[in-house]
Amino acid sequence: MSLTIEQEIIYLLQKEDKKAISLLYENYADALYGVILKVITDQDTAQDVLQETFVKVWKNAQSYDASKAKLFTWLYRIAYNAAIDKVRSESKKTKKEVQIESSNVYRLTSEGLNQDVMDIKQHLKKLDEKYQIVINALFFEGMTQQEASDELNIPLGTIKSRLKIGLRELKKIYDPE
Repeated sequence: MSLTIEQEIIYLLQKEDKKAISLLYENYADALYGVILKVITDQDTAQDVLQETFVKVWKNAQSYDASKAKLFTWLYRIAYNAAIDKVRSESKKTKKEVQIESSNVYRLTSEGLNQDVMDIKQHLKKLDEKYQIVINALFFEGMTQQEASDELNIPLGTIKSRLKIGLRELKKIYDPE
């Protein structure tokens, strides 16, 4: 009984045989590249994502379950998700770029500063440490909630809750009424 090419690739992936990657590339690279190009228009970036896709396939080969999806469906999902991740990371980089021309950092005067919040770090010390850590990460270190979650090893929902409670406690300090 001879194996189909798909069955052979699956078998080789499960055995961590590097021949699986070359067979995957020969049989699926063009189709996966087309999937990626539907999300990413830059061909060089799409090529990079295709390579990242094959690396992810290799690293996650043991997680493939033929009873849940055909090989191409599994590959498609990995390629599509890799392309989406690349688009998201690129858009985050673009948003983080500082636009010097439109910045008012050099035109800031002491009149533009709210004197009531100049001592915010002092007031922050009055909060429980768990709230201090989250507020410090988000506001003073400039992390996103997801980045803080990853960096502090705290679930995202907990980050959001601690932020909300911490801000509520700070509000009580600044506006005791």
